[in-house]
Amino acid sequence: MQNRMKLLDGVKRIVVKIGSGVMAGADGGLSEDTLQRLTGDICALEADGRFEVIVVSSGAVMGGRKALALPAGKLSIPQKQAAAAVGQVKLMDMWKKHFSVRGRKVAQILLTHGDIEDSARYRNVRNTVTTLLDMKVIPVINENDSTAVDELKFGDNDTLAAKITSVVDADLLLILSDVDGLYESDPRKNPLAKIIPQVETIDEIVLALAGDSSSGSGTGGMRAKVRAAQVASDYGVPVWIIGGGTTGAIQDALRQGKGGTFFHPAQGMSAKQHRILHILKPRGEIVVDDGAKQALTGGKKSLLPSGIVAVRGDFEAGDVVVVVDGQGAPLIKGVVQYDHAEVDKIKGKKSSEIESILGYKKKDEVMHRDDTATYTLVSAGKAGE
Repeated sequence: MQNRMKLLDGVKRIVVKIGSGVMAGADGGLSEDTLQRLTGDICALEADGRFEVIVVSSGAVMGGRKALALPAGKLSIPQKQAAAAVGQVKLMDMWKKHFSVRGRKVAQILLTHGDIEDSARYRNVRNTVTTLLDMKVIPVINENDSTAVDELKFGDNDTLAAKITSVVDADLLLILSDVDGLYESDPRKNPLAKIIPQVETIDEIVLALAGDSSSGSGTGGMRAKVRAAQVASDYGVPVWIIGGGTTGAIQDALRQGKGGTFFHPAQGMSAKQHRILHILKPRGEIVVDDGAKQALTGGKKSLLPSGIVAVRGDFEAGDVVVVVDGQGAPLIKGVVQYDHAEVDKIKGKKSSEIESILGYKKKDEVMHRDDTATYTLVSAGKAGE
C-alpha cells in the first residue's frame, strides 16, 4: 500500500462523501449511532491539524421519508421534495448534536448545479467553504432537493462531491459507501469476489465492473461512484472508495493506507478544460462530418464552419455546446463564438465566406481549440452530460 501513501503526501483538504446506505438505520431512518461514530472519526482525523474536512452528506430524503411515514418504493417528485425539506432539518440537527459534543461547529450548505455553474456563485461557494475552514467550522454540504429541478440537479451526491472537490480545490475525495470498494464481480452474487485495491485508469472494463448500491437507500451506486471518480480524477485529484460501516475506517485508510479501492489521479486536463467538461452544462449540439471529427479529436484543431453539418438547440455566443459526430457520439465540448442562428447560416462554408454571409465576422473559428475539452470515457455516456 506504499504507493497509496505516497500519493497522499501533501494531502490536506479532503471531501468526505457519506452515502445514504452508510447513514441508514435498522428502522429505515437515519442512524444516530452511525452519525456519532462518523463525527468521532472526522474529529480524530482533524485532531493533529494535518487535515481539514468538508462533508458531503446524503440522508435527507431518507430521514424525511421516515419522519413523514411515506410508503416504500419510488416517491413522486413532490413527495421527495417534501421528504428532503423535513429530513434536512433532522439531518443537520444530528450532525450539529454530535459535533457539538466534541467542541466543533458545523455549517449547512445546500446547493444546486446552478450554484457552481454561474461564475459569481461558484466563487461565493468557494469563498464560503474556505472561510468556514479557516474558522475551524466543518461545512456539511447536500443537494437542495427541496427546490432543485432536473436541469439544475447534480443527480446524485457522488457527482456533487466530485464537482465540489474541484470547486474548493480539495486534495482528495474520500467516498464512504455501504460497499467496501470496487469488486472484480458483484459481491452480493459471488461471495468469493475480490476487491480491486487500485485503479490507475478508468476504462470500459472498470466501468463494466461497477454495479448498483446494495442498500437501495440512495440514488447512486457503484457506477455513480466510478463516474464521480473520473470527474475528480480528471482534475488531478485521487479518489478513495471505502466501506463506511466500521469505526476507524477513515483513520485506517488515511493513516495506514488500508481498505477500499484507490483511484489514481489522471493527468493533462487544465482547470479550464475541467470546468468546461464537467461543470458547465451545454445549451445545444453541433453535428460535424468525419473530416471535422478527425481534426477535432485526432489533430486537436479548432472547429471551423466548413465541417459543420447541423445545429441543434437555442444557444448564444459564449455558451457551452457539445460537438457530436453523425451517430450522435459526443466528441468535444466547448465555448462557441457564434449563436445557433449564425452557425446554421455558415455551416458547411469556408471561414473566408463568413463575412459575406453574415455581414460581419467575429472569428474564423466557430469554436477555438483553447476553449474546448475532449470527452473522457465516463463523461461521454451521452451528449450533454
